[in-house]
Amino acid sequence: MIDPELLKILRCPHDHSPLQIADARLVQRINHGISVGRIRNLSGQIIKRQIDSGLLRQAGDLLYPVVDEIPVMLPDEAIETAQLE
Repeated sequence: MIDPELLKILRCPHDHSPLQIADARLVQRINHGISVGRIRNLSGQIIKRQIDSGLLRQAGDLLYPVVDEIPVMLPDEAIETAQLE
């Protein structure tokens, strides 16, 4: 679980907008896509490891994965949520 105080200061590396914890349904959909090899990060690599949670930027179009309770805030590691459509 992300500490609420940490969440207050974390910002999207792309547009510096606030982040929120992604709902469980979105994380489940992303993990399903990962399990069938359909989800790529912004660098174009297929993601092979399922995520524990995610931090969604304000626009709702990018998710930063949380793996082993650590937010992965590298810009190239973000996941575009449009892949789920």
